[in-house]
Amino acid sequence: MPPQAWGTPFSNCTRAKGASVMSNTNQTETHELTAEELAAIEEKYDEGSATRAVGPTTGMILRAVALSFAIYHYITAGFGLPADHWHMGWHLTGLFILTYAFFPIVGAKSLFAMKASALRIGNIPIYDLVFMILGVASALYVGFAWRGVPMLGIEEQTFRMGNPNSYDVFFGVIIIVLVLDIARRTLGWVLPLIICLFISYALFGQYFPGLLKHPGVNFKTFVSSMYFPQEGIFGVTLWVVSTIVFHFVLFGVIAQRTGLGQLFIDNATILAGRYTGGPAKVSVVSSAFFGTISGSSVANTVSTGALTIPNMKRLGYPGHFAGGVEAASSAGGQITPPIMGAAAFIMAEFLELPYTTIVIAAIFPALLHYVGVFTVVHLMARKLDLKGLTKEQLPHFKSVWAEGWANIVPLIGLLVVLFSGYTPFMSAFCGISLAVVAGMSRLREPPTLIYSAAFIAFVLWKFSGGGFDLSMTVILCAGSAIATLNPQDRIKIPEMSAAMELGVKYALAVGAASAAVGIVVGVINTTGIGFRIGFMVTQGAGNLASDMFGFLSLGGLVEWFTVQDLQLFISLVFIAIACILMGAGIPTTALYIMLVSVAQPALAQLGVPPIASHMFVLYYGVVSEITPPVCTSAYAAAAIANSNPFRTGLSAFSLGLGKVVAPMAFVYAPVLLFVSSTGFDIWEFSYTATSCIAGVIALSTAVVGYWFAPMGTLSRILMAVAGLVFVAPSLAADMVALIIASPVIITQMLARRSTPTPA
Repeated sequence: MPPQAWGTPFSNCTRAKGASVMSNTNQTETHELTAEELAAIEEKYDEGSATRAVGPTTGMILRAVALSFAIYHYITAGFGLPADHWHMGWHLTGLFILTYAFFPIVGAKSLFAMKASALRIGNIPIYDLVFMILGVASALYVGFAWRGVPMLGIEEQTFRMGNPNSYDVFFGVIIIVLVLDIARRTLGWVLPLIICLFISYALFGQYFPGLLKHPGVNFKTFVSSMYFPQEGIFGVTLWVVSTIVFHFVLFGVIAQRTGLGQLFIDNATILAGRYTGGPAKVSVVSSAFFGTISGSSVANTVSTGALTIPNMKRLGYPGHFAGGVEAASSAGGQITPPIMGAAAFIMAEFLELPYTTIVIAAIFPALLHYVGVFTVVHLMARKLDLKGLTKEQLPHFKSVWAEGWANIVPLIGLLVVLFSGYTPFMSAFCGISLAVVAGMSRLREPPTLIYSAAFIAFVLWKFSGGGFDLSMTVILCAGSAIATLNPQDRIKIPEMSAAMELGVKYALAVGAASAAVGIVVGVINTTGIGFRIGFMVTQGAGNLASDMFGFLSLGGLVEWFTVQDLQLFISLVFIAIACILMGAGIPTTALYIMLVSVAQPALAQLGVPPIASHMFVLYYGVVSEITPPVCTSAYAAAAIANSNPFRTGLSAFSLGLGKVVAPMAFVYAPVLLFVSSTGFDIWEFSYTATSCIAGVIALSTAVVGYWFAPMGTLSRILMAVAGLVFVAPSLAADMVALIIASPVIITQMLARRSTPTPA
C-alpha cells in the first residue's frame, strides 16, 4: 500500500485543488500547494504522520485492521464496553499491530521506502513482526489470565496482584518495553526518556539524594503495578483514550470529511473577511471553530492555514507573521471548548467533576487567548494599512448555508447528547452516526437511507430500554432524517473508509503516548514523587521569596505584597517553565496527564483550587506548541508560508501572549473559571475579566508597537509592564498599571488627533 493510501491530511479531505501560496517576495507569481505537498508538511511536523510504505497485500490486511479498530470502538461506544482489561487490551492490540507495521525502528528515510528483501514480509522487517506478536500477546494476556488458567498454574488475577507469577513478569516486562518503543517511534525520544527517568527513580530510589530518597520498589512489584489494571499502563490514561479520546478524534476526521471544516472556514470568512486585515482575522475565527472538533494543532494548522496563510501574504502580511497567526490560532484549538484536544474528558475524570463543568470553566481563558491573537492581528493590519477582502472575494452567506447546512447537524447532535448528561462515548457515537448519515444518506437515493434507518432503529431501541428519554429520541431521530436532505454530493463507502483509516492513524501517537504516560502515573502513585517534587518546588520558591522580600524591604516596597505572595508567584513561574520544557512535541492529552501528575501537587500545596491548577498545567503545556525552539505548529505554518521557522515561532509565541498570561490570571482569580470552589460573583467576574482583557490588549500593543500611531521602544516597554500588572486581579494593581500606561495613552491620543486613522 503506498503511503497516501494509508491516509491523507485533514486539509485534503475537502480540498482537491490545493492552495495558492505566494513566494517570499510577495510578488504576483504564485505556487500551487498541492494535496501531496500539504501531506508532506503534515507528515514532517505532525506526531506520527509519516508512515512506511508496505506491499499491496499487506496494505489490504492493515487497512482491514484499521477499519476493524475503528468499527470496534464505534460499536462499543454505542452498545456497551466489554470489561476494562479486555477493552484496553484490544485497543493496545491495534496500536501494536499498526505502529510496528507503519513506523520504522528509526526515522531514516531509507526505512520508509519499499525494499525487496527476504528479511521483510510486505516490506515489514521480521523483527518488527516479532515485536508486533509479542505486543499483541502481552496486551491480551491480562484478559486471558484474568480469571486464572489452572492448566498453566495461573491463579485468578486478584490473588496475583502484588505477587506476580513468572508469566506476569515476562509479559509485563515485554509490554513496558514495547509501549516505550511505540511511543518513541511515533513521537520521538523526549517522552520515553522522561518515562525512563521515572522508572529509574522507582527502582533505584534508595540511591537518590535528599527528599527524593525512598526505599525503592521491588522489581516484580513494580512490573505488577505497571501491568495490571487500575494504575500503570492499564490505568485511567489508557482507559480514557480508548473509551473517549479516540472516538472524538474519529468524529473530527469524519465531520471534516463530510464538509464541516469547510463550513467553518467559509463562515469565518463571512464574519471577519471584510474588516481590516480580513484574511488574518479569518484565520483566527476559523481556527477557533475548527478547534471545536480537532484534536491536533498541526492538523488544524495545515487544514485552515493552507487557505488563510496565502491570503494573508497576498494582503501584505510578512510570511513569518502570517504563519505565526495561523500557528497561534490553531494551538488555541487545544484549549477551546468543548473538545479541548480531548483533554477536557481526562480532566473531568481526574477531578471527578461533570464534563460540562470543565467546559464552562474553559470558556473565558480560551476567549482571552483569542482576544490577544485578534488584537495583535488588528493592530498589525492598521500598522501596515492593510484592507479587508472585497465584497466579491467573500463567500455568499446564502449559498454557503444552502449547500453546507446539513454538515452542522452532527456537531449539534453530539453537543446535545453530551450536555444532556449522557456519557462522552455515547455522544461521540451519536455524532459519528449523524456524520455518516449526513455524508452517505440521501433522500433522493432511497437505497442509501439504510444508514439513517439503522441509526433511527438504534435510537428507538435505546428508548425502549430507557437509555434515551423521549425528547432525546425525538431530537436524534429528527436529526437523522434532516441530515438525509443534505444537498451535497454523497460520500461513497471507499471515501468514508479512508476517513476512518485516517482517524485511526491520528489516534496511534495519542494512544501510544497515553499507554506510556500511564507508567508515569503508576510511578507517582507508587513512590509519592509528585508530592516530593511539589514540596521541593514550594520550599525552593519559599527560600527565594524570603530573600527577595528582604531585598525589596530596603526600598520600602514590601507593603504591596507578602512573602507568601512572592512564594506563590515564583512557584507558578517555575512550574510554568517546567510545563513548557516538558511539552516539547508531546500530544495534548498525554502531556496533560504527565504534567498534572507531577506539577499539580505543588500547586495544591500552595492552596490553588484543583480546577485552576489542572487548567494551569494544561495551558502551559499547550504553550509549548508555539514556543521556540520546539514548536511544531509554527514549523508547519512556516512550511506553508515559506518563511523562517524560528521567526515564525517567535511570532506565534508573541501572538499567543493571551494564553501565556491567562493561567496566571485564573490562579489568582479563580472566579474567571466560573465554577471554582471559591464561588462565583458576577460583579467580581466582570471586573476581573475586564482587567485581564485590558492587560492582554496592552501586551498586544507592545508586541506590535502600534496603537493609534507608531510607538517607540520606551512606550512599548511601558505598555508591556502595564499589561502584566493589569493581569494581577486587584484594584491597586490596576491603578498602578494605569499610572504606568498613562504617558503612552496620552501620547497616543494626541497622535490620533493629529494623524488620520487608517481605514
